[in-house]
Amino acid sequence: MADAGDEDLTRKLTDLLTAWPADAPDVLARARLLLLDGLGVAVAGAGEPGPRMAAELARADQAAPVATVIGHGFATSLTGAARVNGMAMHVLDFEPMWHPANHALSSLLPALLGLAEQREAGGAPAQGRELLIALAKGVEIQGRLRLSSGQMESHELTLHPPGAVGSLAAAAAVGTFLGFDAQRMAMAVGTAASRLGGIMANVGTMTKALHCGDAAAHGLEAALLAEKGFTADVDALGGPRGWGRSLFGPRFDPAPILAPLEVPRILTPGPAWKLFPSQYGTHFAITAALEARGAIADPRDIEAVTLHLPSMPYLDRPAPASGLAGKFSWQYVASVALLDGRVDPASFADQRRFAPDMEAMLRRVELEYDDSIPARFDLMHVSIAVRLKDGTLIERRCDAPLGNWRRPAPAEAVKQKARGLLNEALGPEKAGRLLELISAPADRLSIRPVMANLNVRLTP
Repeated sequence: MADAGDEDLTRKLTDLLTAWPADAPDVLARARLLLLDGLGVAVAGAGEPGPRMAAELARADQAAPVATVIGHGFATSLTGAARVNGMAMHVLDFEPMWHPANHALSSLLPALLGLAEQREAGGAPAQGRELLIALAKGVEIQGRLRLSSGQMESHELTLHPPGAVGSLAAAAAVGTFLGFDAQRMAMAVGTAASRLGGIMANVGTMTKALHCGDAAAHGLEAALLAEKGFTADVDALGGPRGWGRSLFGPRFDPAPILAPLEVPRILTPGPAWKLFPSQYGTHFAITAALEARGAIADPRDIEAVTLHLPSMPYLDRPAPASGLAGKFSWQYVASVALLDGRVDPASFADQRRFAPDMEAMLRRVELEYDDSIPARFDLMHVSIAVRLKDGTLIERRCDAPLGNWRRPAPAEAVKQKARGLLNEALGPEKAGRLLELISAPADRLSIRPVMANLNVRLTP
């Protein structure tokens, strides 16, 4: 619980962050893997309708071509590129999950890419190491802010998490990249604290990805303003009318924000890597359904399906309005896994969503909620029971999908995912060059050629 005697929370946090070098080899290695995963997912998502529309607006602005808009063949302003790239990095729901639940990568990395590209274009040496350090610090502040909210289960959320914490963390990450001292960093974070938003009602629509793009753009803008001397309240986080009490009221607890920085959050608990492009809770259902599918010769033999679940009502979508909405439907993900024996980006195309076999399978799926199962990605489980027409009952349970904190994915699985996405979008030759660039030693990791390889038009 918040204590009225807490003072200077913002400055204490920025003191902590600026004092942490964040340059340990394991921290840089994890940040590099996040960079690779984020770029692979952004390339794959660039052509989706939401990012494509946002890119069209950015192109029409005819801003100075400073930062690459991934997959659209042009460059625009720093904030314009951060917004579109953040949307592309999130739209497939394929970026890593964090604990507490959040989309930290798409609301952080796009704010840094354009800055590094701009600085290198101006003659600075490779900026990759600075970018990785800033990314690690952004992840740290996002996790601490999420913990302070007291909102650990999905039904408790007031705002979509990147809309609540993303802009603040992006401001801190950019401030790190720009070399801010703790005071200037506090001004950047304080300004970003007034750039919040993202209602949960828009989960399952194009606007959800905009929450992440806006967080990256707003945090970047806040830091750029602070660089010029722009000011904010000295304690916009902990003050009586500040971020914590305004969003979370009596739930707000500043203690996690100022906890000793012993093991960084980029390492522990670290990311839960996504190997399916959908809302993270659905990965439990997908995993159980795919295991059940392995025991079924022909999905046409399925008569009924029951999912035993934690209470996450926003995922109860028996007839999702689109393939995109299917990413947030227990019924849909189980159906596509049982029908196709795989779940990948094509699984959520409207053509697949409205196919006759899908319509029929959706009608066979029932949900069974169990309030004793925590609605938390680090503690939940999902069971599936599939009854065949001959009376055979096939049951499977998923306690953790591969990539979860309880079932870690090897780094090679993450690299293979990114390699596949890049190959499909760019072709093997260009993807190979990109992977080689990203694999350079941290102090020689140059962002400008990386972005040049992504400055291609992948959309009509």
